[in-house]
Amino acid sequence: MGVVPPSTLITVAPTGAETAKNDAPALPVSLEELVSTAKSCEAAGAALIHIHIRDEVAQPSLDLARLTDTVAAVRQGTDLVVQLSTGGATTDPFDARIRVLEALPDSCSLTCGTVNFGSSVFLNPWGFIVELYRRSQELEIVPEFELFDLGHVAALNRLLDKEGAPFGGHVHADLVLGVPGGAPGTVDSVVTMARMLPPGASWSATGVGRSTLPVALATLAAGGHLRVGMEDTLTYAPGRPVRDNAELVERAATLATLALRPPMSTDDARTMLNVKDRRNGVGA
Repeated sequence: MGVVPPSTLITVAPTGAETAKNDAPALPVSLEELVSTAKSCEAAGAALIHIHIRDEVAQPSLDLARLTDTVAAVRQGTDLVVQLSTGGATTDPFDARIRVLEALPDSCSLTCGTVNFGSSVFLNPWGFIVELYRRSQELEIVPEFELFDLGHVAALNRLLDKEGAPFGGHVHADLVLGVPGGAPGTVDSVVTMARMLPPGASWSATGVGRSTLPVALATLAAGGHLRVGMEDTLTYAPGRPVRDNAELVERAATLATLALRPPMSTDDARTMLNVKDRRNGVGA
């Protein structure tokens, strides 16, 4: 698992594609809500934002114009590393998921395999993974490799072996644990999957639902970084809904500070991930 870093990259995933606005009124679905959330989460200690967008009736969308406007607005309002989801909703077609990259975010998610996702199937066949990866290299976008199970870690290693290093040269992965159908949100999952990562890779972990805190604590102990947000959990404590995304970031920042690995700055996050600087039109 390598050397423990001195600070902790905190990623916020504020929206996702699964939860309805009616079921979680604090969920940011409009552009204005998302930018406001991004600002409050940056102030609370986040350095990277993982974005899903919604349309005018709050349904998941991969509309390229909306994505482009969203990237520009979050860049204008914050200094966060902007990451777009290429997962979308489980019903989104492959071509639309690849086209997300044309919005030129700093980073993109890249899921390394198919997984049962509750009652749905999140499809990521090998050919699609390779095409998405090559496109991220061409457009100079840093991928974050989303790993839902042990086989996904093996697929990541295979991808790097066959297709070379990602843009920027640094490998960063996110272990997504606790999804019904994927690896459980346990200490064993965190340690086993982290040990399988390529040498020199950095990694974060996401604990879905009730596994949020166990995964966060295990991840900090093992030298990983944290992802939190209302995409992954809507309950702060038993019987108590999450107030907003900033509350989850604040808790992650507190845990990281207690572990003597305080939240990483946005500048340090850009350096670690080696993203292309597209702020203020630079390198667009």
